[in-house]
Order: sequence, then C-alpha cells, then structure tokens
Amino acid sequence: MSSELPERAELLERVKQAGRLLSAATIMFHQAVADRLGLNPTDLKCADLLFLNGAMTAGELAGLTGLTTGAITGVIDRLEEAGFVRREDDPNDRRRVIVRAVPRHHCTAGRLFEPLAAAMAKVCASYSDRELATILDFQTRAREGLHEATLKLRSEAASAVGSKRGRAGARGRRGRTGP
Repeated sequence: MSSELPERAELLERVKQAGRLLSAATIMFHQAVADRLGLNPTDLKCADLLFLNGAMTAGELAGLTGLTTGAITGVIDRLEEAGFVRREDDPNDRRRVIVRAVPRHHCTAGRLFEPLAAAMAKVCASYSDRELATILDFQTRAREGLHEATLKLRSEAASAVGSKRGRAGARGRRGRTGP
C-alpha cells in the first residue's frame, strides 16, 4: 500500500469491496472444509460455535445463529448423526436438552484449518500490536453488525411469510358463501 492514503470515500469503497471479496473467499473455504467433513457449511459453523462457546441448548444456538429452532433441530440431528455433537439431558432441568460438541471431531476439523491458521499468523506478523488491536476492534464490530443484520433479515422474512398467510386466508374467506 502506498504511503499516500486515498480520499475517504474511495477508501470506504475499497474496504467494502475487500470485505465482499474476503466474505466470498471465507465462504468458499468453509464450503471446502465442510465438503471434506461430509457436512454443509451451516452445520460446520454451528459445530464451531458449540466448540467456541461450549455446550448450550438448541434455543441458545438458534439465538446465536439467527436460525429458527426448527432449523436448528435439523442442524443438530445432522451433526449428531455425523458424530460432531451429542445431546445430553440437562442435569438441572429434565425438560431441557444440552448440545455438546465432541472434542475428537473438533480436532479432525481443526487439522483442516492448519494451513489457514499458518497463513493468518504470517499476515498478523506484519502488523504492530496497535494495528492488531484496531483489526480486532473492526472484526468484533463487524461481527456484531452482521449478527444484527442477520436477525433483521430473518425477522423480515418471518413477517413476510406471516402476512402472506394472512392475505391468503382472507382471500379464501372472501370467495366463500355459506358454511
């Protein structure tokens, strides 16, 4: 990068474009890892969230991902079948089930990330501690923004489905005569 910074508008556009390219590369990498493990990328990331955050209920995982509880049930079913997670009764509440990652599979998946981890370590070595702190701040805020945007999209989609059902029901009632 040259020592002269571009105008802010151009810099912001470059950040946006770089973010889109990074996002696409990230998704393609996770698809490749998921393929190697016989999973889909959503299931892989849900397993990773369980590894990172520890055991949780299906509802907690749904809240963390923005997926519906029905979708999370399917994710957990597939991950359990593949041996990546196991369901356990909650010792404090027999009505609840806790989902726990299986460490052996975390190690298997982790080996697929080693080349990426080495590449990222090399990239990070070229930044000062202050620059790394800025990068960490950006990543943290960006993740929070992504999570909020995800929840908003899912909420809007659920509202749209509900209003379509309401309109369809109203149309069906309007055309009827008699009981």
